[in-house]
Amino acid sequence: MEDFLRTCQSTVLDNEAKVLASKMGVPHVGLLQRANPDNEAHHLTIEHLFGILLHTEDMRPLAALADAFGFDLVARNAPKPQELTKSMIGVGKEFADLTIAVHEALQDGRVCQFDKSTIRREISHIRESLDVMDESVKVA
Repeated sequence: MEDFLRTCQSTVLDNEAKVLASKMGVPHVGLLQRANPDNEAHHLTIEHLFGILLHTEDMRPLAALADAFGFDLVARNAPKPQELTKSMIGVGKEFADLTIAVHEALQDGRVCQFDKSTIRREISHIRESLDVMDESVKVA
């Protein structure tokens, strides 16, 4: 917990506390007091932490929190958006491939391990194409 609180304070201090406070809509001195882990009277709220992360894009506090619970914080790489119709065609193709894989797996009345891996691979392709579609909608 101590490391997390110190990291929050460092993040505030390293990211121009006055500018950050104005973006968050809080008094500069109040933010410094709340971010100071040695100040027993004031504590950061989850809203303050969210504001710090949002306005600084400095994920050190989040990484410290994840580390305290035995996790690693790994950034996702957003897929490259496409023209909306092109991304829709991609989603449709992947659904068609999944449909074919399931039909082929069911032809002999049993689903073997190979069939399962093929179906799961097609499902992951659908997820990837839906992520592309989601990014495409954001920029449309």
